[in-house]
Amino acid sequence: MQYPNRWLLLPIFLLGLSVSATAQSTTIDFEKYELDNGLKVILHQDETAPIVAVSIMYEVGGKDSFEDRTGFAHFFEHLLFEGSENLERGEIDDYVEGAGGALNANTSDDRTYYYEILPSNQLALGLWIESERLLHAKVQTIGVETQRDVVKEERRERIDNQPYGKLRIELNRRAFREHPYKDPLIGYMEDLTNAEEADFKRFYETYYVPNNAILSIAGNLDIAETKALIEKYFGDIPRGPEPPRITVVEAPLGGEVRDTVYDQVPLPALIMGYRTVGRDHPDYYAISMMNQVLSQGQSSRLNKALVDEQELAVQVGSFPSNSQDPGLAIAFALTKPGTEDLRPIEEAFQREIDRMKNELITDRELEKLRNQIEVSAISGYGSVAGIAESLAYNEMFLGDANLINTETDRYMEVTKEDIQRVAREYYTDDNRVLLYWLPQPSSR
Repeated sequence: MQYPNRWLLLPIFLLGLSVSATAQSTTIDFEKYELDNGLKVILHQDETAPIVAVSIMYEVGGKDSFEDRTGFAHFFEHLLFEGSENLERGEIDDYVEGAGGALNANTSDDRTYYYEILPSNQLALGLWIESERLLHAKVQTIGVETQRDVVKEERRERIDNQPYGKLRIELNRRAFREHPYKDPLIGYMEDLTNAEEADFKRFYETYYVPNNAILSIAGNLDIAETKALIEKYFGDIPRGPEPPRITVVEAPLGGEVRDTVYDQVPLPALIMGYRTVGRDHPDYYAISMMNQVLSQGQSSRLNKALVDEQELAVQVGSFPSNSQDPGLAIAFALTKPGTEDLRPIEEAFQREIDRMKNELITDRELEKLRNQIEVSAISGYGSVAGIAESLAYNEMFLGDANLINTETDRYMEVTKEDIQRVAREYYTDDNRVLLYWLPQPSSR
């Protein structure tokens, strides 16, 4: 299963956070409706290839945990491959792969997503599997214990014993005091150990209900036939109680949080997290474009100043938050081997931030930004699976699936003054966590 917050090295970590303008050069037509049980359905017909992507997104992620039971959303991403009342252990993979398809799932802080990519004549198979996950999943001791060991090993391999693996965890636990973003998506080891079968059943019954999900299907499909199949497999599933939502509003950081982390890493790094807005906030677009000016491409400001000209870093980056609630925009600088003093690189980074605050970006930079957005629009999503996921995401978290066609306009409306304003408002010392990430001193 995919896990968005796995980073073998810092550069890989950054790939998981990069955000580009969502856009499409041609209109993506779709139909949206809702079943009586509250399940939202989005259908997109694409006859260019004989395949179909069947996906379902649940509004439950790492932040949606019971007290002392963190990591359940990610745990369920694993557990729901264990089978159901009508699917024996291992049969989900066998059925999909036997039909010539592929399947996977992933979890973020805010949602869990399952999908199958199948030959279009196997649409019913994907719908059956997802209806079984929704209604008849096996939450039993054998599956729980098997996946408990798998997730523990994943945490050890991907986070605890991986260079820079704890980076997001160390940032978030300093940046948030009340909001559950303070806790790791994969959960704490003690919570994974102490969780009981009854806890998992409670979680499943709370969040895996049709009125907490979007079924998004894209590909070579017959709309009328697809609707009939959806009604057959999902129509009788009972509506559940409305799941609880996170209502915590995190107080301002109230001053810079500065610390040093020692880790088994090859290179020292400067890591910064700035508290910013949720994905649906109007300021998101200006913040995203500001970060593009700072770090997208070889000619970006941070790369030119810190890597090429001053030779203080070997790699730099800056990325906006992409979370449902206000989260962290992250910036980093990976230094040269043997660097002992990170103050020069911190000062150099701050000079670039101050430039964003004190000077409008140039006409040329604004034109470059808009060209990058248009290129993203021309390239589109590249697959029916990408379209299915984007439609579901836009509907669930931005309230409008049609942003797959129109969100480019929001980027194009951002002005140079907007970019300067968000730099001044959010990229302040008292609104950031700053970490010196240093190699563990050798013991003698």
